Amino acid sequence: MTIRFGTDGWRALIGWDYTAENVRACAAGTALYLKKRGLDQRGLVVGYDTRFASKDFASEVASVTTALQVPTYLCSTTAPTPAVSYNIMDRSAGGGVVITASHNPPNWNGFKYKPEYAGSASSEIVEALETEINKAAQGSIEMLSLNKARDQNLLQDIDPTPPYINHLAKLVDLTAIKNSGLKVAVDAMHGAGGGYLTQLLEGGKTTVNEIRATPNPAFPGMIQPEPVKHNLTPLAECIQSSGADIGIALDGDADRVGLMDENGRYINTLQTFSLLVMYLLEQRGQTGPLVKSTTMTSMIYKLGELFNVPVYDAPVGFKSLGPLMIKENALAAGEESGGFAFRGHIPERDGILSGLFLIDMVIRTGKRPSELLEYLFSKVGAHYYDRLDIPFSGEDRQKVESRVHSKKLGSLIGLKVLHRDDHDGVRYTLEDGSWLLIRFSGTEPLLRIYAESRKENDVSLLLEEGRLLTGV
Repeated sequence: MTIRFGTDGWRALIGWDYTAENVRACAAGTALYLKKRGLDQRGLVVGYDTRFASKDFASEVASVTTALQVPTYLCSTTAPTPAVSYNIMDRSAGGGVVITASHNPPNWNGFKYKPEYAGSASSEIVEALETEINKAAQGSIEMLSLNKARDQNLLQDIDPTPPYINHLAKLVDLTAIKNSGLKVAVDAMHGAGGGYLTQLLEGGKTTVNEIRATPNPAFPGMIQPEPVKHNLTPLAECIQSSGADIGIALDGDADRVGLMDENGRYINTLQTFSLLVMYLLEQRGQTGPLVKSTTMTSMIYKLGELFNVPVYDAPVGFKSLGPLMIKENALAAGEESGGFAFRGHIPERDGILSGLFLIDMVIRTGKRPSELLEYLFSKVGAHYYDRLDIPFSGEDRQKVESRVHSKKLGSLIGLKVLHRDDHDGVRYTLEDGSWLLIRFSGTEPLLRIYAESRKENDVSLLLEEGRLLTGV
């Protein structure tokens, strides 16, 4: 098979395309990529999440990379993707690999490559990496036992947590949070972020009630470990029963965040990123450009105007957002899926740091999350959003894409279409600022339809118009 990376790494069904043989090919290609660019002797960080056999697949990677004489740092335990990424920067490594399928269903796994700048690989890097991987897959792949690699000083076992935790402590006032007396509910969704927020926040007056903290590769009670409303009923119940002030959820590899208010009501990802941007600009007095995906809220444009900072738009995926964030020295970057990155950290999504910032915002403002949302709306106006995910078979994709791209629309739900953008899917902007976007997921066999409007009822109308446009 030919291995192709999506918006963030290669993902596939375990036992079908996701096999030890294909993971070895990815590892060999990564080593060859590093060698060609003179990055190999800086070393490679290898981490893994809580999914089925992730540790074993990570060991296969290390066996291949060390056989190709690339010094390798192998994580000694499961770790969030942002923690593994930070260790690349901390060790000045040539790159990193994370065995994870992030928020995909439990029967999937994946291979994320992180370049030396500790973010998602750009499209140019992905293209070069895929070439090396698919070349490697054609030949025999050498392997070195982990014990021999250790004896030859090619393999070092590392705990990725301390450097990452120490860095987070420089970005937010943990002492103030610990002494605030806040009640925090955390849902780790049985993923790699389990225990991190508890470890960071306990030890003072603040209490942390963490649920689904135990690793479980089956991710019971959910189709996939994604911190979205339909998966967060247990968190809502925890908030209500414990009287928590805020609820924070993390996805399977903890690079995404979900937010619930003090009543157990879900605050969507577009609103959450807007709150974070407002926190950085207003509460922390920082300034700088903002980067948003095409699926992200128009509220960011409003905040950009209010605080006189530029806003840059990018295709979905941190392989686009991350490099643009670096280029513009952006203050923050965010995508609709709940992945947010911040200047001074890594140019990569971090659900744990996002959660800390949200908690800090509650403390600094003295406002509960529901009040913060009202305050945001008082500045930029109310905005409502939803997304429709439709499974599809591969053979239907071209037909649906052709149908969507060929349609020429003058209006939607009785509103004039002001602008159409075919940059990443098809996005219609309407006369009242509402928008509709239709695109295929880069990580799952899903057709996604997104809509945002100033009127709550218009969101469902736009989604239905989008569904009719696709013909599925």
